[in-house]
Amino acid sequence: MPVTTRLATFQDTPQLNELIAQSVRGLSTEYYTPAQIESAIKYIFGVDTQLVIDGTYYVAEKDSVIVGCGGWSKRNTLYGGDQHKEVEDPLLDPGHDAARIRAFFVHPDYARQGIGRQIINVCEDAAKAEGFMSFELGATLPGVPLYATMGYEAIERVDAPLQDGEVLGIIKMRKS
Repeated sequence: MPVTTRLATFQDTPQLNELIAQSVRGLSTEYYTPAQIESAIKYIFGVDTQLVIDGTYYVAEKDSVIVGCGGWSKRNTLYGGDQHKEVEDPLLDPGHDAARIRAFFVHPDYARQGIGRQIINVCEDAAKAEGFMSFELGATLPGVPLYATMGYEAIERVDAPLQDGEVLGIIKMRKS
């Protein structure tokens, strides 16, 4: 059965948070230490409900099971779920700002099957329809190869400090 995408709803949040943790634990072990992974799940990764409110967060389903998620944003935040935000998230201007590609996670059992690519295409098309002509994202190290094949270029490495002293390497990337 094919993979389909749809907008995420608040009812999806528990499943999405579970998927996010499974994705990070299953796909990050070659890039981050176990302590970094658990810290990132606790302090950074999770559903950003503003994306759900804005109607810019998608789920990918196969046989009625959520196998991936990802979104785009017309707001300033580059990465992180609700637990990572501390300030208001202002709107971007599509005339000169880049849309944010955000919160992409695929269940490890469905990795490398085109699901991430499918969701990115949906997000880029939706952002273009709202006037955005360029995109930025904060990629975790496991995601860099996918984004690079989709035309994103690394701008800089950001070492994101976490509240427990761990540091998570993230690559800021851009596509025009």
